[in-house]
Amino acid sequence: MDRDTTFRVRRAGPTDVAAIARIEVETWRATYAGMLPDRVLIGMSERRQQGAWAGLVRYRPGDVIVVEEPEGGIVGFGNCGAQRDPTLPYSGEIFTLYVTPDAQNRGVGRHLLGALFERLLYKGNSSALIWVIRANPSRFFYEHLGGKFILTRRIRVGGEPVEAIAYGWPDLSALRRA
Repeated sequence: MDRDTTFRVRRAGPTDVAAIARIEVETWRATYAGMLPDRVLIGMSERRQQGAWAGLVRYRPGDVIVVEEPEGGIVGFGNCGAQRDPTLPYSGEIFTLYVTPDAQNRGVGRHLLGALFERLLYKGNSSALIWVIRANPSRFFYEHLGGKFILTRRIRVGGEPVEAIAYGWPDLSALRRA
């Protein structure tokens, strides 16, 4: 994946937690309105999310990646690690990938996904998957970047069942070479 010099992709640090929490709440509210219960979106708290992200940044250094613009600050983030479902033949998982609405469709997500794949490779994961809410129109981004449909399943979000799709990349090293 080629790198655009207008973005800086790097590991998240403790000073990034507030921006990460803000982006998470902002993108959930913009993206999932009408897909998730209103009470879930309204009940989101930047302060609560900051606490969760602070722990993750501290205890899993390098697994949280941010993308920043020279003048705009952090415009996207994601995190990754070992895949959680032992029944699926993928070793790594992208847990989150969020880009502010204003920075979408400008290559930020592509850069971020590439950095997360590199992190997984560094940690010894040769393949990866990501779960996406089926109703999310941004899911086609993963198909465009070579993600193959694996399966669907119902997951619980805010206590409500939601249909999700898993997309997978069986060979991350091949992506690196491409």
